[in-house]
Amino acid sequence: MKATKIIYWTTTGLVALMMSYSVYAYLTLAAVDQAFHHLGYPSYFRVELAFAKLAGVIALLIPSSRIKEWAYAGFTIVFISAFIAHTVAGDPVSARISPIVSLALLVVSYLSYYKLQRQDQTRIDKKTTLSHNLQ
Repeated sequence: MKATKIIYWTTTGLVALMMSYSVYAYLTLAAVDQAFHHLGYPSYFRVELAFAKLAGVIALLIPSSRIKEWAYAGFTIVFISAFIAHTVAGDPVSARISPIVSLALLVVSYLSYYKLQRQDQTRIDKKTTLSHNLQ
């Protein structure tokens, strides 16, 4: 379980850090605004996406599993959409790989989170069974 926790927090932390930097870049860097225009998106979409990513980072880091589901789904859509947008725009392979690497980290985070959830549920079930057997 300790290894699973380390994997979960490492991958989740990396995704949260990358998305936090993305929020900063989307809101402050002129080069990112130009990149959005290059991909065919309007400027307001960059701002909307920045705030959605900020909400996703917060959702990933809070304990509620129901909210985490939305964050995982949202980031999955964002990463796949980024890959498609860069591919269609004819961007170099380096621009296409970044969203795929981010998606891979997100998948590892998601799988390790649910492995931890199952382990926690198993412990709770064992305690409940033991408690009922003692009565």
